[in-house]
Amino acid sequence: MPLDPAEAAAPDLSLIEVSSRIADRRVSPTELTESMLARIETHDGALRSYQHVMADSARAEAAKAEAEIAAGLHRGPLHGVPFAVKDLCRTHDAPTAAGMKLHEGYMAGYDSTVVARLRQAGAVILGKLAMTEGAFANHHPDMPTPVNPFAPNLWAGASSSGSGSATAAGLCFGSLGSDTGGSIRFPSHANGLTGLKATWGRVSRHGVFALADSLDHVGPMARTAADCAAILAAIAGPDGYDPTALAAPVDDYLAACGAPISGLRIGLDPAVVATLDPQIAAAIEAAAAAFESLGARIAPMTMPDAGGLMDAWSAICGIECLIAHRETWPARRDEYGPGLVAVLEGAQDIPAMAVGDAMQRRLAYCGAWETAVQDIDMVLMPILAKPTPDRVAWEAFKNGDEGGLTIEELLTHTAPADMTGHPALTLPAGVDDRGGPIGVQLIGAKLAEAQLFSVGHAFQTVTDWHIRRPDLSALPA
Repeated sequence: MPLDPAEAAAPDLSLIEVSSRIADRRVSPTELTESMLARIETHDGALRSYQHVMADSARAEAAKAEAEIAAGLHRGPLHGVPFAVKDLCRTHDAPTAAGMKLHEGYMAGYDSTVVARLRQAGAVILGKLAMTEGAFANHHPDMPTPVNPFAPNLWAGASSSGSGSATAAGLCFGSLGSDTGGSIRFPSHANGLTGLKATWGRVSRHGVFALADSLDHVGPMARTAADCAAILAAIAGPDGYDPTALAAPVDDYLAACGAPISGLRIGLDPAVVATLDPQIAAAIEAAAAAFESLGARIAPMTMPDAGGLMDAWSAICGIECLIAHRETWPARRDEYGPGLVAVLEGAQDIPAMAVGDAMQRRLAYCGAWETAVQDIDMVLMPILAKPTPDRVAWEAFKNGDEGGLTIEELLTHTAPADMTGHPALTLPAGVDDRGGPIGVQLIGAKLAEAQLFSVGHAFQTVTDWHIRRPDLSALPA
């Protein structure tokens, strides 16, 4: 079946839009997959978002999906949709490097639970997306560093940088990222995407390379809240291979998109807004006004004191990272990049007292958070206090020259939800004076992803930031 000429702009469609066209057979999964592979071939030399393209298996999955749909079997909204996964999700038929040169070419021989569930849902896996080394802040010098398609001079986010770049550029209709300190939210913010860090344990981590087990979250990145809802419904749920996966039933997240939000209470701390760059503050205030126009109530609140929380996050992440790398560190130290070497060497020097103190600070903050939000449904927050750093400033920051960007500024608004395990939905909400997207986040109650999706979807019915697309013709050759 040839691709309908009316669908020539298919790369600009959301996942739900293209899914609808596949389901009613206006768009062929095989033709769509071929067009996506050709698009990757054309543009990814400049974007460097893919670590490994799985063309042969993608074609086979597309053909299978097409035959099933023609026979009357429809697996759901991901069926036949070209998709991609961060290269820390193990796959039986393609290498999984986790951004690490020492794992380049590693074949796991099995699928991570999230990949297995995507395949069960009929998704067409186009490939593995580039990422920072071991999912920390730095790309290995010998591995690809993805480019922000909206503004190549700006940071593409970390660590799910390839997921952000590829999805924004229309090189897939959705992707998986992971978030330990903000790594779904940073690239969603920087690349104009909707992204969800679900409740810790809502999505199985079986077969996913760890950065820090008690902080790691796997979740969807796509163009809309409805897209992310469809993806989460496919990957969430208990898993016998992961004892930390929650046993709670999976909600009908897609049905939640369209539910009224009138009367919902969205907390906003005026003191936080006062600390933000004017462009970020304007995006937050505009988002608050949009929510109010939809019937939600913006409730002034006071965020819990986060004093010492960044140090606690660093200690816990460092120690758990050391555990995650015990099979290769320090035995293969020379194969690590300088950024991850610094993390692991620093972790070796963290005293037991500091780890214990970090754990207690985490518990105290979790309790303070629950007290602060007891009268509200979710919290509206920024991702970053300042506009997305440019690539020069980010390289300087990674090399130890903070140059106006500090670790506190980077993590202050994202790491808390990793420490508490609460779900956080990033929404495109503006653009800065350099053309860089601005995102905001909503942090909800645990397992309240459906409510977050209802609010996010409502927001996207009265705003159009999520339909903004990059001009790929402006990318350097």
